[in-house]
Amino acid sequence: MKKIILASKSIDRSKILNRLNISFEILNTNINESDYKDQYPDPIDLVKELARVKALKAKELLKSEEIGTIIIAADTIVELNGKIIGKAQNEKKAFQIIKSLANRSHNLITGIALTSIDDPKIIVDYDITVVTLTELSDDDIRNYIKSEEWKGRAGAYSIRDRASLFIKEIRGSPSNVIGLPMHKIFKILKSEFNLNLFEN
Repeated sequence: MKKIILASKSIDRSKILNRLNISFEILNTNINESDYKDQYPDPIDLVKELARVKALKAKELLKSEEIGTIIIAADTIVELNGKIIGKAQNEKKAFQIIKSLANRSHNLITGIALTSIDDPKIIVDYDITVVTLTELSDDDIRNYIKSEEWKGRAGAYSIRDRASLFIKEIRGSPSNVIGLPMHKIFKILKSEFNLNLFEN
């Protein structure tokens, strides 16, 4: 059985793997994402590069790990009308973000990068899910913000929790909205790294 390292501190990403009964360990690479935003103005290029950098950093930190260890890295952003919307740093910013997304559709884009400790190849891909929020009053938004779910989350919401109350529609991969497009990860692990998650 191959060991899996999730190069992410995201609670939501860990929950996905836990729910699927996939054994893994977490490694936080401490990459400063803001360093890359100016270099990669295109949202797809940005998430792919951030995932790639996280995977390579994890590989560097784990040089002594056993052969065959698989690294999965990811980065998620929200894009609205060509504008990248990151994570809110405070309640005021969280309010502004959710208000801008209310009653509209936005793209939730996740970049993924997969590699193995003993393999020079790195597979980088991405997935896009279109999410539509319902109409929200200012009081609805303020009450949601009190839950503190917005902290550390792209678009200042988490679909797994109370935000599910105002998600009107999802077009695309549901797991991508939480931060890992599992259908793509499953396929890449099976075809490129000889790891079948059904057997792990």
